[in-house]
Amino acid sequence: MRPYPFTAVVGMQDLRLALVLSAISPAIGGVLVRGEKGTAKSTMVRALAGLLPGVDVLDGCRFSCDPADPDPACPDGPHPAGAAAHRRPARLVELPVGAAEDRVVGSLDLERALRDGVTDYQPGLLAGAHRGLLYVDEVNLLHDHLVDTLLDAAAMGRATVEREGVSVSHAASFVLIGTMNPEEGELRPQLLDRFGLTVEVTSSREPGERAEVVRRRLAYEADPESFAARYAEEDELLAADIEAAKRLVRSVELTDDALLRIAEVCAAFEVDGMRADIVIARTAAAHAAWCGRDTVTTEDIRAAARLALPHRRRRNPFDAPGIDEEQLEQTLRDAEPPDGPPDDDGPGSGGEPPTDGHDDTDGGHGDTDGGHGDTDGGHGDAERGHGGAGGERKVGAGSPYRARLFTVGGTGAGAHGRRSRAVTDSGRMVGVRPPGEREGGPHVLATVRAAAPHQHARGRRGTGLVLRPQDLRYARREGKEGNLVLFCVDASGSMGARSRMREVKSAVLSLLLDAYQRRDKVGLVTFRAATAELALPPTISVETAAARLESLPTGGRTPLAEGLLRAAEVLRVEALRDARRRPLLVVVTDGRATSGADAVARSHAAADLLAGTGVASVVMDCENGRMRLGLAAELAARLDGEHVALGEVAADALAHEVKRRAA
Repeated sequence: MRPYPFTAVVGMQDLRLALVLSAISPAIGGVLVRGEKGTAKSTMVRALAGLLPGVDVLDGCRFSCDPADPDPACPDGPHPAGAAAHRRPARLVELPVGAAEDRVVGSLDLERALRDGVTDYQPGLLAGAHRGLLYVDEVNLLHDHLVDTLLDAAAMGRATVEREGVSVSHAASFVLIGTMNPEEGELRPQLLDRFGLTVEVTSSREPGERAEVVRRRLAYEADPESFAARYAEEDELLAADIEAAKRLVRSVELTDDALLRIAEVCAAFEVDGMRADIVIARTAAAHAAWCGRDTVTTEDIRAAARLALPHRRRRNPFDAPGIDEEQLEQTLRDAEPPDGPPDDDGPGSGGEPPTDGHDDTDGGHGDTDGGHGDTDGGHGDAERGHGGAGGERKVGAGSPYRARLFTVGGTGAGAHGRRSRAVTDSGRMVGVRPPGEREGGPHVLATVRAAAPHQHARGRRGTGLVLRPQDLRYARREGKEGNLVLFCVDASGSMGARSRMREVKSAVLSLLLDAYQRRDKVGLVTFRAATAELALPPTISVETAAARLESLPTGGRTPLAEGLLRAAEVLRVEALRDARRRPLLVVVTDGRATSGADAVARSHAAADLLAGTGVASVVMDCENGRMRLGLAAELAARLDGEHVALGEVAADALAHEVKRRAA
């Protein structure tokens, strides 16, 4: 089936522009596309591949070496001058979420290296993407070390695989495009910064445009060939413009005045490091070439900044990406040279890109930026007003702090993370796996020891080592895993005054921040009045959990038993969905049970039930005042869990208490 035509996609001018600019100048560093499901993110990326010019490659080279400039370190080289070559279309390589590192960077046959002294390198996906596109759907669900590997290769233009002292590298220059749904969790700021550009996409709210999207999609599904033929000429014109811009971008002049304006924009938005300046400079040059100019103008800087800055403004994990358009315009006006008129009159003026059938690529000013201005995520110290029936009220959280580390005992084998001990395929080596277990990387010394006693019987000759498959031994490595941290929060009236509830929310917010840093999955159960509810199903999006916590209403009686039973049910279901991720239950309460008949007895029974499942638990004691009943400590004992006072959640509890009292 022919891919959906690029020019047939309705709207999404910012995404269209970002993809085109990255195709013109791969050095920009790729594009991260953030948006809800069903917004044609994948459709546009796959359609882009058909617009890229073909590439000349050497015959028989698995690494797509350019005949005019072959890679001197190519594993299939050295390539002689004048070697046969052919032309093929640019490739689109898709990286599956579950791909292992060997599949991405390639692998070495260690057995053959030990036996024959030959480096046998099997190329991975990065080699396949060389001089083309590498597309990672749901990039936020990849392990961080894989994302690091991809971004390093995209930035350096090379991929390297190293195993037991054997190292092989090859050229890997590609346009990296990642898509993600923010509801499933954000990328960490240090990884976000490595993407050159970012675009926020949303589905249109205009009925006529939505109807046109459906009309075109149905027509494509009914007859893909004829539908694609209708847009073939527009796609060809767009492809020609991209190829012309690729030739022009090398000669675009970036003046000292333009560089100074870029620096002033980055300084005004207080972005960390120098990567933003470099990306904006490259993107502005590509935009100038796309518009047919040989000199970068303010309009080019404006378009580049709108795409390069939104994801670089996050100051903490709960901040939403975004850019203040008014601040950008004011900064550009302030940066104009004092002795001459500006080179354009503001957004949309001058230097329009080509209009031969694709005039909706208009410099990136068609769509809004997803509504993410310079908000601070809503985690300030301001209190919410109260309202609602039954004494319901809302109290905001204070600022988060560094929380104590709570872990799950034993050794797990779950997802990579930074909380509890686990057997992993990376980390420090703690031993050798028994014969027959072939997980992880081979252990050279143990393999040699296993083979050594059999060399005479195998007729060893010379200095080579005669290996058999049964000789291979694999390293056992121990690292850290991410866990499921399920918060069960008492939101009843017994939790005390506003100041106390603010402290409770600050503690939970701090633990959420800790969960984010440790690669955990989080969930939120709340209980108040007569019921308990799952406020947030288990997710890797701690940003969503923080938002739910911020708006959490309080008041009413304390249905402790219902809260514990709801938590037990959530843990049971999640164990079926994600069995390798061990849970940690954090119960935030003063331990009182006041809702329903036999409230105390039912809460004891629920706690005994949870303890019987063996789940690791922590009870955060929120009781205050001089007369204390010790009910939370009793609950912790029944759960066979750890008891910690609310004021002891901070990593440095004494310093935190001094700071709190001073405030």
